[in-house]
Amino acid sequence: MGLLAAGLVAWPVVLPAATSETSFQFQEVYDLLKANLAGTTESELSQAAVLGLIDQLGGRVTIVGEAPRSSATGTNGSPVSASVFDTHFGYLRLPELTPETARQFDTALSGLRATNKVKGLILDLRFSGGQDYAAAVALADRFMAGDESMVDWGEGWKKSSVKTNAIALPLTILVNRKTSGAAEVLAGILRHRDLGLLIGTNTAGQASMAREFALKTGQRLRVAVAPVKVADGRELPFTGMKADIEIEVSPEDERAWYDDVFKPVPKPPRTTGVATNDSSASGTNRAPRRRLNEAELVRLTREGQNPERDLLTNTPARPSESGTPTIADPTLARALDLLKGLAVVQQFRSS
Repeated sequence: MGLLAAGLVAWPVVLPAATSETSFQFQEVYDLLKANLAGTTESELSQAAVLGLIDQLGGRVTIVGEAPRSSATGTNGSPVSASVFDTHFGYLRLPELTPETARQFDTALSGLRATNKVKGLILDLRFSGGQDYAAAVALADRFMAGDESMVDWGEGWKKSSVKTNAIALPLTILVNRKTSGAAEVLAGILRHRDLGLLIGTNTAGQASMAREFALKTGQRLRVAVAPVKVADGRELPFTGMKADIEIEVSPEDERAWYDDVFKPVPKPPRTTGVATNDSSASGTNRAPRRRLNEAELVRLTREGQNPERDLLTNTPARPSESGTPTIADPTLARALDLLKGLAVVQQFRSS
């Protein structure tokens, strides 16, 4: 039985929703409930207070051996899945980082390459978590050819191995507010080593150096004591990493698109411009952009226009000329557009 589970019941206490102007004083509320809440003991009230405190702090405080409830996504434990969009662009979804993830990733990528000429990769870390930072290191190492510092979570710097078969494809990384823990570490390594761009929203900010503290009950509390460092000392902020290209959608729509990328768009998402991971930088609001097919990208390049700039125009999307379903997930669509633009530019530079 968990530290906080025994004897805990839900009490009918109603408080107004917290706003930016609301600042509850813990001791005041606790003393008020202790004196007036019927049908509860002081021990039960104390346990409820601890449970709420840990819940509000997300993955930065956890009871060892128990998953943080506030960061649960419902996808943890699922294996890596893969698919191909527009014939040449591989999509790999990592619901959780575990010791098996790197092997599953290798198998999935080999399957994609066996039947397609892959020109770019989309790594989907939305709704992804886990606390196995070693799994993040193992996967990030696939993309790095030299001996480089990757991450330090309090056990010294982990470095990539020298290899000749590192993945050298253009890479985009999909993130959101549920990208946490080990998934944030992976995203941070790849981004700060300039191996891929982050597309989506801020990550959860739950990657941390942690210490375990013994409790009187015999259980242990895992507490974040410092940020994780990546790429020669850059810290992953507790406020989360800022996406390079921000796509703002409601959590409900995002979850629906995650389950079905072709689900019709209920309303145009609010998209912001290219940003940086510098916390002092701010994005600029932009209207939704139209998606380009390969023929349009080739035409723009031949005419001397910039395909990447055109991806940010406000022209409404056109129906698919091939009759195939149109990707409605705006985060995935933006990643795909970017990779297609880069592939066309690279083709013409090498010709």
